[in-house]
Amino acid sequence: MDFQLSDDQRAIADMAGSLFGDLCSDDRLRASTRSGETWMADLWAKCVETGLHALAVPEEAGGSGLGMTELMLVLEAQGRSLGLVPLWRHQIAAATLARFGGPTHQVLLAQAMAGQCLFSVALDGLASATGVALEARAEGDGFALHGQVPAVPLGMESAAALLPARTPEGLRLVLLRLDAPGVDRVAGVLTHGEGVAGLQCHGVLLSRADLLPAAALAWLEPRAIAALAALQLGVSAEQVRRTVAYVGERVQFERPIGSFQAVQMSLADAHMAIEALRSALWQLVYRLDAGLPAGPEALATRYLACETGHLVGHRAQHVHGGIGVDLTYPIHRYLYWSRALGLALGGSAATLERLGDWLANNDTLGWKYDLAEHPML
Repeated sequence: MDFQLSDDQRAIADMAGSLFGDLCSDDRLRASTRSGETWMADLWAKCVETGLHALAVPEEAGGSGLGMTELMLVLEAQGRSLGLVPLWRHQIAAATLARFGGPTHQVLLAQAMAGQCLFSVALDGLASATGVALEARAEGDGFALHGQVPAVPLGMESAAALLPARTPEGLRLVLLRLDAPGVDRVAGVLTHGEGVAGLQCHGVLLSRADLLPAAALAWLEPRAIAALAALQLGVSAEQVRRTVAYVGERVQFERPIGSFQAVQMSLADAHMAIEALRSALWQLVYRLDAGLPAGPEALATRYLACETGHLVGHRAQHVHGGIGVDLTYPIHRYLYWSRALGLALGGSAATLERLGDWLANNDTLGWKYDLAEHPML
């Protein structure tokens, strides 16, 4: 059995690494922070030019027709370089519309694939203690949207967003055009510099087509988890790489601090957390691409991504000492990104609760794990 990436997948990873590496140097990130820009429009233009914005979108919808494995490799490169672009949200939203949307969405989808507008996704409410605050109520031939969404990524710049909303049939995804009458937007900025918009919907009238089928949310959520985990993998891996380089040079008591056992053990823990996340993530994207059930795998990956971001971030800051909190030194940016990704993932406590519920109701552990996929067992 071959577990290696294909030549094409390696080429995509190398191309993404070169692109993000060239356009996201420390000097560029420092200038971006000073300027107050909430996303890198020049980097996004390159993503559109190279097709990275549409890797996981079906070919018939204008994308490359590739899978989550290829997107994972690109997002890991983005995480390493801290490239502030809506790479996963834009194309996963487009892929969801291509799969579950209708004829009325085709023009908007074509514009998104041409790079003429942005899509966003905000699923944070699924892990919120207060639940989803957006409600879709039947009105006429369509429905009216009421409620709020606290922080939609790039909500001021995006043309439309996929959001979960409460309906009489349960939670459903809605496609909300962000310039629609009745949508109030308040701009904000997250800790890592990305722009967001708080949305308030006052009876926004939408068509029935904009309420996507029930299967859409179940299809989108594990892919969103995989994308966020891939970003976290890249962020944490680069955080450890830079930290190892630092402790090899920083001298204390006439010795590099990297020779101290406590520092070595701390970074070994960080490395093991990263590799555990990598293993879980690779399994998740494989199952998604193979069309296999991936509910518990997505939750396990989500938990590991939250825990890895926290553990690696704080271990790296700790061994950096005082310079770790110096905003002129780059390591703090990785902690900021990990915090933002942890918020988007919903945190480890909420994830463990959902995973525990699944385990309590699914006796499919051990040798019975793949029974549904391999009936001959």
